[in-house]
Amino acid sequence: MSASQKSVVDFQDLLQRFTFDNICMVAYGYDPAYLLPSFPEAKFANAFEEVVRISSDRFNSLAPFIWKLKRILNVGSEKKLRVCATQIRDMAKEMIKQKKERSNYNKRSSDDLLSRFLISSDEQQNMHDEEFIIDIVISFILAGRDTTSAALTWFIWLISKNPEVEKEILKETTNTTTSSLTYDEVKDMPYTHASLCESMRLYPPVPVDTKEAMQDDILPDGTFAKKGTRISYHPYAMGRVEDIWGKDWQAFRPERWLKKDVKTGNWKFVPKDPFVYPVFQAGPRVCLGKDMAFLQMKKVVAGVLPRFRFVPVVDEGEEPVLIAYLTIKVKGGLMVRIEERTKSY
Repeated sequence: MSASQKSVVDFQDLLQRFTFDNICMVAYGYDPAYLLPSFPEAKFANAFEEVVRISSDRFNSLAPFIWKLKRILNVGSEKKLRVCATQIRDMAKEMIKQKKERSNYNKRSSDDLLSRFLISSDEQQNMHDEEFIIDIVISFILAGRDTTSAALTWFIWLISKNPEVEKEILKETTNTTTSSLTYDEVKDMPYTHASLCESMRLYPPVPVDTKEAMQDDILPDGTFAKKGTRISYHPYAMGRVEDIWGKDWQAFRPERWLKKDVKTGNWKFVPKDPFVYPVFQAGPRVCLGKDMAFLQMKKVVAGVLPRFRFVPVVDEGEEPVLIAYLTIKVKGGLMVRIEERTKSY
């Protein structure tokens, strides 16, 4: 509809609605229907957004005693955080209640995460209580919603500025535009996969992450980390280091992730060391949802890009303003005009 009317939409908001609906289906077996053409008010998603924003402000605060005082007094942003967190948990509890009331929630055919946890809870005589299940599923939604939408938002921006890359992706995805893409079809999309990796190198969904030493430890370079020490690493900065990525580190170049197969002449994806490219973390802490995230992103790209062209509505030379909460976003959203494609590749 937007394409036929040539209207302008906030692509970032569109993606957040899509990923929220999608992850709620996976996690709860529940469709919030936030992607309806009417774009209904997303109360559940908005509560998530507020919690993420306020929590991020905590981490970035130069005077943490201020938010701690607000928390004690239950005023301002801390009061808002408490209200939104309560809303999220109440909604989650209601979903669990509804799931339990359905006679078939504990069937082996249940596919959503919540049903599987409830099955596990029953089999282990309620070893996992309701609060624990709520924590797990909320974490799953938080991880799956914001990161994927952030990655795809910046991806669309970058390919709009690099038509040759867009053309190569279209060549690869033209024949895989069905809504039921299989894993094997997605697996054989090395150029698209490389383009997503390159986009996340420049704009990692989680731009900075922090770990805390649970006990005294020594880092690989010999640095001593005392128990309780917080250590941050910066994927956004690491993706822009000339010594690692070369003098052309500013360029959006998927080919840096690819090499030609000598026998077939086709592209072959070559992954980087995860400790050099920690977008999905590394080692024992590597993201459990990495493969699912790539599957989801590539299905979106292959299903949408061959049919539509996304043209950012910005002034000549204007760049999106980056803001970083727990995830990276475009300040004010990414406004685009959606156009139907007429050329097949």
